[in-house]
Amino acid sequence: MTAIQGARERARREITAAIKDEARRRLAEEGASRLSLRAVARELGMVSSALYRYFPSRDELLTALIVDAYDALGEAAERAAARAPRTEPAVRWREVCRAVRSWALAHPHEFGLIHGTPVPGYAAPPQLTGVPGTRVPRALLAVALDAHHDGLLGASGFGPLPEPVRAEAEALAAQNAPGLPAPAMAAVTAAWAELVGLVAFEVFGQYNGVVQAREEFFTHAVTRLAAEAGLGAAP
Repeated sequence: MTAIQGARERARREITAAIKDEARRRLAEEGASRLSLRAVARELGMVSSALYRYFPSRDELLTALIVDAYDALGEAAERAAARAPRTEPAVRWREVCRAVRSWALAHPHEFGLIHGTPVPGYAAPPQLTGVPGTRVPRALLAVALDAHHDGLLGASGFGPLPEPVRAEAEALAAQNAPGLPAPAMAAVTAAWAELVGLVAFEVFGQYNGVVQAREEFFTHAVTRLAAEAGLGAAP
């Protein structure tokens, strides 16, 4: 790569980052449904035609923001799993869940973009259901699978499973966590949904006037989810 090409690439990265930063600011102020490329261009002092060279449509810009949010949330979960002791899977599980909550509380509008009300007229492209959108559940699954490999996975409290649920859990485990027992796989799948629900209730104000000891409530709830997956109780 020549020096000129390198400078152009750096400039493109910087402008792309500026566009996404401004889009996130507008997202916080006006919501995803009102996101406008023209408004973003105007705030950045760009003509619309110039911005379209970076993001040809609103949907492409939304997709970039969603992928960034999924990746940032997933990275927070993965870092927490890496820091926590593998020999204490319940603690490790709890720390992953806490990292998800902390990120969401610090980035409520981005959390809302990926786990809130769907944006009218926008359909997420298939790649969002791949690596970016599954990093959090894969972090939870890794805790359970490591515990299984290390002989630290107890009996799941999620069973007995109806036969259709067992068949799906076995297929999911074969694809994503070979060797993990079906009840643990089903429990982790349910825990993913419950974790998002617990965090969403707090982020979107559903606990107002209901739950005041939110951190303690959250920790207790995700510890019970760990026990259902066979990870015992955190100290």
